[in-house]
Amino acid sequence: MSAQDKTASSRRGQAITGAVAGVAVILVLVAVFVGIQLSDDDEPTAAPTPAATQPAEQTPAEPAPSQAAPAQAAPDPALLKPPVVEAGKGDVKELKVTTLVEGKGPKLVAGQTVTVNYVGVTYTDGKEFDSSWKNGQPVQFPVGVGQLIKGWDEGLVGVPVGSRVMLDIPAEKAYGEQAEGGRPSGDLRFVIDILAAQ
Repeated sequence: MSAQDKTASSRRGQAITGAVAGVAVILVLVAVFVGIQLSDDDEPTAAPTPAATQPAEQTPAEPAPSQAAPAQAAPDPALLKPPVVEAGKGDVKELKVTTLVEGKGPKLVAGQTVTVNYVGVTYTDGKEFDSSWKNGQPVQFPVGVGQLIKGWDEGLVGVPVGSRVMLDIPAEKAYGEQAEGGRPSGDLRFVIDILAAQ
């Protein structure tokens, strides 16, 4: 046997020994893994606690009143498109609230911030002077606290979230008979969609 044959034979022996050792290591790892799995199956699995998944301060049991989620009803399909608002007939002697779509959410209370879509027209001729729909998004404001015209403050309190209402507002509860600053004068009509409140 030549020196080359001895070297080749020695290398083959080392390769076979290395392969056997590698297979043995893999078998040991598989055995350990199977053993761990079997021992886990014998013990009941405990559900992870909230503390293990999220810090306790980020998961309060109840939201604080100031952080309460907004009341929001599933929108009626009618509230997904702007209303057609026509002129009224006769004079508006007092504030009149007409429900066009009855919402299923909680009733508005004074001091809540409401999210609405609306269209405003002058009562006698139906000429539109303002619309959140044309601005492309709903608006938010506090209701029942004197920051709106009286017709809105008085007419919206008690209306359920998810409703569409029509407010016929006499001039004295709107901007008056001689409004200034580009505001409409006289009696007004608004159709308002109550989308959310908090």
